[in-house]
Amino acid sequence: MSAEKTHNRWLIAIMGTLLQMCLGTVYAWSYFQKPLVEGYGWSNAAVAGAFSTAICFLGLAAAWGGINLAKYGPTKLAMGGGALFGIGYLIGAYALNVQSIILLYIGYGVIGGSGLGLGYVTPVATCAKWFPDKKGFITGMVVMGFGLGALLMSLVFAPRLMAYTGGSVMQVFGYLGVIFLVLTVPIGSFMKNPPAGYVPEGYTPPPAPVSSTGKAMEEIIHPTMTYIMSKKFIIMWLIFFCNITAGIAIIGFQSPLLQDLYINSDPTYTVVKELRAVATPSAEQKATLDGLVKALAGFGATLIAITSLFNGLGRFFWGGLSDKIGRVQAFRLLVGTQILVFVALAYVGNPWLFGLLFCYILLCYGGGFGTMPSFVLDVYGPKMMSTVYGIILTAWSAAGIVGPQFAGIIKDKFPAQASLYTFWAGAGVLTVGLILTFLIGNEKFDAGHKESEEPAKA
Repeated sequence: MSAEKTHNRWLIAIMGTLLQMCLGTVYAWSYFQKPLVEGYGWSNAAVAGAFSTAICFLGLAAAWGGINLAKYGPTKLAMGGGALFGIGYLIGAYALNVQSIILLYIGYGVIGGSGLGLGYVTPVATCAKWFPDKKGFITGMVVMGFGLGALLMSLVFAPRLMAYTGGSVMQVFGYLGVIFLVLTVPIGSFMKNPPAGYVPEGYTPPPAPVSSTGKAMEEIIHPTMTYIMSKKFIIMWLIFFCNITAGIAIIGFQSPLLQDLYINSDPTYTVVKELRAVATPSAEQKATLDGLVKALAGFGATLIAITSLFNGLGRFFWGGLSDKIGRVQAFRLLVGTQILVFVALAYVGNPWLFGLLFCYILLCYGGGFGTMPSFVLDVYGPKMMSTVYGIILTAWSAAGIVGPQFAGIIKDKFPAQASLYTFWAGAGVLTVGLILTFLIGNEKFDAGHKESEEPAKA
């Protein structure tokens, strides 16, 4: 193993992390949720639909990309994903200009979301191949970039562009489209597979697992359906789905939820309700309302920034921890502890405690993404990693539809009880996920063995 190749694999990992940071800005959608609802007169559920569509197509495109990664190569998929992501923002800007929410779904959701999926799965699968000696660490590091993307958006891009454009979300989307085209396409060109038979210096790969037929698993070629129809895959998919659904239901609404909490609990901001109810406010009242709304938006942006940091750190922390305690044990811990936090969030009236608990939710939300790539790699091996991991990301698609839409409908139908219902529902979903973790173990998948005869081991 040459020094040059050792250097190159870290360069690829760094570029993969940077690409993920650009794509992860999608998690700052909460920053635009309230301005779009108030500026265009669309409902919370309708606006959240754009985010849901993007996450849905992220998972679908990631599944397609994982299956076709070997065919097209990581460079083409990463560059193509970055281009689609930027184009999605540009079409979204035009959609806002003509006030068409359907076109926003198509541009930002379908096209931009497809770019997200292609750009997401490629560096994760590629970097995992370069680092068989640091699987949990490196996949955690790469997907940490995706979690930190919202920090980049909420503290750097969005506030500066909103100030520069006078609060025009339409213009902000246009600028973001250009910025991401310029950044992601060149970064994507760094994504390359390691040479055949690559082994890092000083690393001794473990012997290939042997199937019940007596042949090494890597010597056996199985149809993809053999893997994805297995009990093990289905349970892994469902655990992933439960963890994502609970988190993503509130990620897109964290800023509005915090602002509502301030309005309902802080005497300084309770006047916002009264001022909004005034039919023809005076100049002084309007100035007061504008100042309070701006302050509340600042609180929301700060929460997005801080929680995105925990989202990113969670991917790194839980991925590394799972190397030590096991993948299933990591999922049990991160899912189980969240149940208690979701129940607590349903009754919290202090904005500071709300923010602290929200940070833990994002730590665990990111942890699922940091742990699952290594789990798939352990169970299915490097040859099937990109395919199986890509397909398992369809759980993200399903959760992207269920979570935000449920939260949006609850907020529209029951605004006074939205937080209570949403957090209790999240706790219920996580309880299902926790139960499922006891039906699966860390053992490798054996396509030649009937799973119904194999007890779940941890």
